Amino acid sequence: MELFLSTFVNRVDRKGRVSVPATFRSTLATHRLPNQVVLMPSFKYEAIDGTGSDHLAEMMEGLATLDQYSDRRDDLTLVFADSRSLQIDGDGRIVLPDDLKSHAHIDGEVAFVGLGRMFQMWEPGRFTRHRTAARERSRRDGATIPSAGR
Repeated sequence: MELFLSTFVNRVDRKGRVSVPATFRSTLATHRLPNQVVLMPSFKYEAIDGTGSDHLAEMMEGLATLDQYSDRRDDLTLVFADSRSLQIDGDGRIVLPDDLKSHAHIDGEVAFVGLGRMFQMWEPGRFTRHRTAARERSRRDGATIPSAGR
């Protein structure tokens, strides 16, 4: 499984088009629908969450484990109501929908932030502040990434 790694800042043109980083396109190419990217407003941050078709299917499988009529499942399935499936054009670009740009305060530039199986898109200044705060929390809390064998 290929992962979304690193951070890239790209320009958004006046038509709302932005180039998806080449390494992200390479990761998306390993999915069942290789030229598709799925974007949704982050539940937690003023950012956009992004992934490919395979991870979206895994999210659906996870939701299927919740009680069909539970509030938790109802709340979490709303992610699909706000999601957009976008095709990457021949030049490696997507058109960012206005509501997603507004949610993340994206205007002239966007930071693509690799998070492993998913990525996020941030207004670059907001991401810099977020990353600084997250690193400080991790240092303060002594956070470590658990080993899969534990």
